[in-house]
Amino acid sequence: MPKFTLRQLELFAALPDHPTLSSAASALHISESALSHALSELEAAVGEQLCVRRKARGMRLTQAGQYLAGRARTILKETDGLVSELAGVGGVLRGPVALGCYIGLASNVLPSVLEGFGKLQPGVDIGITVGDHGDLLPRLETGALDAAIVYDIGLPAGLQRQAIYQTEVMAVLAESHPLAAKPELDLADLAPEPLIMLESVPSTGYTQLMFAERGLTPTLAAQVPQIDLVRALVGRGLGYSLLMSRPNQVPVTTEGLPIVSRPLLPRAGGTSVVAVWPNGMALSARAQAVMDYASEVLEGIVTA
Repeated sequence: MPKFTLRQLELFAALPDHPTLSSAASALHISESALSHALSELEAAVGEQLCVRRKARGMRLTQAGQYLAGRARTILKETDGLVSELAGVGGVLRGPVALGCYIGLASNVLPSVLEGFGKLQPGVDIGITVGDHGDLLPRLETGALDAAIVYDIGLPAGLQRQAIYQTEVMAVLAESHPLAAKPELDLADLAPEPLIMLESVPSTGYTQLMFAERGLTPTLAAQVPQIDLVRALVGRGLGYSLLMSRPNQVPVTTEGLPIVSRPLLPRAGGTSVVAVWPNGMALSARAQAVMDYASEVLEGIVTA
């Protein structure tokens, strides 16, 4: 039976995130020679070449190496989870949680979760990665993230889900906009107005689909990649936008200009914000505790 250590697996599991052995060693805070020695010992233990090392061309994992790196991450998570469960018997959790969050949710979701959970479980260290689906989903597959908080839109198969809160699309306008006086807005009334569209996956495609389903064509004024910039342009009166309702949202832009949010009639874009992680992978006790806390504090306080 092959004999190797958890430390060797830990070092090897980090290799896919680095282009060279040198950069991996630096990130892992060990010498390059020590990392190379650990890799050689692991290869001897499993009887396979796991990595092709060329000084001029960097490092590349073999097919066997790619498989082992993925399995190593799973094994390390399960081992770490076992330690966490034992520590959590008394209600105290310790260790890291790698949490991803969709960029359009991060500023509204993460602060309250990090503050509140940090007070309840100070021994848990939550690391944050912010991005869109293209950034987060591959990191879930490789095990670089424990879970990610995203919209339940356009997600691939093979993911477990836990609801965090319900949401829907809202029209966002400057307070001085003539349509802002209405309590609800029809998409047909908005279509002729200039649209400031959030450019992000899955937001852009979802917005386009909403208009297409009504047989409408939006009047596109701008596509911008940041929600704060979308809101700022709306506050300046340059157009309206369609954004998901979010928790902890204030009705002013970063410049202090007042904006309003109005539901659509008929209601549109209803969906959920969910925590996701790959099928076949169990969350550690501490990661599950973070997801449960997020659901508890965010459900019921969603604002436009």
